[in-house]
Amino acid sequence: MPQLSLYIDDNTLRKIETIAKINETSISKLVSGILKDYFSKSWPEGFKNLFGSISDDTFVVPDEVNLNLDVKREEL
Repeated sequence: MPQLSLYIDDNTLRKIETIAKINETSISKLVSGILKDYFSKSWPEGFKNLFGSISDDTFVVPDEVNLNLDVKREEL
């Protein structure tokens, strides 16, 4: 299996190490899984052709969300 070397900053490495430890896996398996998930996510073929194909008055643009009400996320 091919190997890959990455140059990342210390803060990012610490986060990766923390997530790997929490998931009881190696850094290699963790990053490999993240990359596989990233590349496997795509819209089905023909999805973009559906735009505008539904005529329904219940589809409306929602009100603007106040992002100041959002909760601050915990950093790893």
